[in-house]
Amino acid sequence: MSNSVSYPMAESNAVDADILEALRIGERDRAITALVRRYQRFVYSVALRQMNHVEDAQDITQDVLLRAARFVDGFQQQSSLQTWLYRITINQCRSEFRRRRIKSFFGIGSNEGEVDVASSAPLPSQHAEERDFDTYMQSVLDKLPPKQRETFCLRFYDELSYEQISAMTGTSQGALKANYHWAIKKIADHLKESEFYAHWSGSNDAE
Repeated sequence: MSNSVSYPMAESNAVDADILEALRIGERDRAITALVRRYQRFVYSVALRQMNHVEDAQDITQDVLLRAARFVDGFQQQSSLQTWLYRITINQCRSEFRRRRIKSFFGIGSNEGEVDVASSAPLPSQHAEERDFDTYMQSVLDKLPPKQRETFCLRFYDELSYEQISAMTGTSQGALKANYHWAIKKIADHLKESEFYAHWSGSNDAE
């Protein structure tokens, strides 16, 4: 059975129009219900292809639909709702992969894996924690000197080699390696003092 879910363009446009009209006349609950019913399978399909894990895809789907319900009033109609939801889903998957890489890279909860999947339906507090961690991590990066921050992001997030970064920035590979080393040390120090490290480490010990 294929995981792909798509809808004829005319049918999709008609559903979008109905949802947006419901929002326009103040029938928000009806609009959200219609959006979820129409696109839940689509969002799940995209998430499953990205995450390749059923429970992870369920978690991502719930988070995407919660975000969509929160922000649909600001939908600019520059694309279809399906395209808008696709972009939200891809961004959520990328954010999850970034969190996992950070936790794994800095040795947080590495013995039992990076994600607690005891429940297939995460609590709202878990979604809040994920958003808080993204904000926290950005604040840590903002504290780094510009050259260390740029080197870390290009090497860790963009997975570029020192040779590639050197060609882009004009900085020697030796200096880049030093920047990366100090960036990692400073980020690790911040993480170890954070509530996230204590929470994740405590959860791992409890298991």
